[in-house]
Amino acid sequence: MAAARFVTFEGGEGAGKSTQVARLAAALADAGVAVRRTREPGGSLGAEEIRGLIVGGAADRWDARTEALLIAAARRDHVVRTIRPALAAGEWVLCDRFTDSTMAYQGVAGGVGREAVDWLRRFAADDLEPDLTLVIDVPVAMGLARAAARADGKHRFELRDRAFHERLRAAFLEIAAGAPRRCAVVDGAAAPDAVAAAVRDAVRERLGVALP
Repeated sequence: MAAARFVTFEGGEGAGKSTQVARLAAALADAGVAVRRTREPGGSLGAEEIRGLIVGGAADRWDARTEALLIAAARRDHVVRTIRPALAAGEWVLCDRFTDSTMAYQGVAGGVGREAVDWLRRFAADDLEPDLTLVIDVPVAMGLARAAARADGKHRFELRDRAFHERLRAAFLEIAAGAPRRCAVVDGAAAPDAVAAAVRDAVRERLGVALP
């Protein structure tokens, strides 16, 4: 069995992260790897309760600084109660969003600033870093169209203006460029099968695990 790894999926609205988390989890399970799927905000009982406050309501329900604090609180519970125990048990943890999303959404696009968000990252997550981050990149118009078609309705962040989402996309690409050993950018505009193949290729290359 492969050693425990922490893999995060990042990207803007409608990037297809959740689909790719599920696809990679299935591929790892087929290869005999124990996998835990999770998400942020959320991923533990307390964090899921906070999630409802963060994603629901009007676009201007919270300012970016309040969002960052709520997300940090949810992350702390998630790390302590879900991520670290799973890693300690030898499981791979696949997480739909993690600290890079806070940097992109609140730190850059929301204007909170990198220094404050980085401090919150260290405070809430004890400097926990992913072994691999897959940034699923899609053009803003495509991502928003996909998000609008989802059955669960629009979240607060999808209601932000186009300029916010353009800043968001640029922020994710900048994060990936600044951490090339940890991050791999995947073209999310391709067909889901092609995206899944690119994700598996990145996992094989970066983490050395054999996948079908």
